[in-house]
Amino acid sequence: MAASATRNAEEEAANVESESEGSSIYQCSSVISTVPDRHGFLGGTQYSPERKQAIPPEVILRRERKWIRMLNKWSTFMSTNYRKVRERCRKGIPPSVRPRAWLNLCGGALLLKENPNLYQELIKRPGDPKYIDDIKKDLHRQFPHHEMFVENAPGQQELFQILKAYSILNSKVGYCQAQAPIAAFLLMHMPAVQAFWCLVAICDKYLVGYYSHGMETLQRDGDILFALLKKVSPVTYKHLKKQKMEPILYMTEWFLCVYTRTLPWESILRIWDMFLCEGVKIIFKVALVLLKGSLGRSWQTKKCPTMYETLQVLKNPPQQIMEEDYLVYHIQKLNLSEEDFEYEHQRQIIKRRAKDQSQHQGGNNWTSL
Repeated sequence: MAASATRNAEEEAANVESESEGSSIYQCSSVISTVPDRHGFLGGTQYSPERKQAIPPEVILRRERKWIRMLNKWSTFMSTNYRKVRERCRKGIPPSVRPRAWLNLCGGALLLKENPNLYQELIKRPGDPKYIDDIKKDLHRQFPHHEMFVENAPGQQELFQILKAYSILNSKVGYCQAQAPIAAFLLMHMPAVQAFWCLVAICDKYLVGYYSHGMETLQRDGDILFALLKKVSPVTYKHLKKQKMEPILYMTEWFLCVYTRTLPWESILRIWDMFLCEGVKIIFKVALVLLKGSLGRSWQTKKCPTMYETLQVLKNPPQQIMEEDYLVYHIQKLNLSEEDFEYEHQRQIIKRRAKDQSQHQGGNNWTSL
């Protein structure tokens, strides 16, 4: 079952863009307006519907001033008042300062400062042909209804350069298709060189091991997620366990793409504000909220008698539980401590180590026979 789940997850990761284009968020009307919305998406897409309750301008202005003061003394705030940074990230970063805030939160600003000319040097190199071919195949799949990535728009060339540069910088990881929506998402918010260093920080610091062949890290985190689910939503946990559904079957796209292919746009922005501040545990918390909201009540599980119906629900969660206010509220309401995350992390490491040793010993015994 585990080997089969791994193969299925690898196939899903390899086809993450093409599958996502068929999801509800990507459904478009037959007539696409040439006038972009406030996020740059051409009319007709459901990706970024109008906000139900706009934040008052005076509140946004007040938050902008606080963020500018904080960004001007960034190292001091991060070292002496991280709780204030976290609090402001949870409230939502004002759009006008979000690019600068993200660049600082993930450490991209420091990487850029330490390597001011490296990106320009990397994009001049040819790159590994096997990665170059894969990157080129994926370019047109990234947010095709956004003004930056429509046919002949400059965004596709910049996206190609960013992904190629990363595959050269970290040749051990190279290129994975799930990196493309993340890079494209970053490129929508900042210049290419900044988007590149944010991508480097995310791949090498936040999502270490996620894009490696075999997906061992993702499988381990899937097991951690499932263990945490038992505490958060016993109903959902029992349902998934009864159907023997491996976590990697439903959480692969969520984790690899950090929800850029799953949630409405305003929700993605709020999740990323917290993710870049608090780390990978935010990805877990969003997953737990989605799982509980989709399958946390008996009437919901009754509608999913087989694995097929369950997977369909998890690939297309109810719209209301994906909305910005619902997600943020329930993320912060989760009864999970840092100790809970650390305990499950260590427990899964020990379990996998014991399993590996058992398999190794079994192999030696077979050889001796």
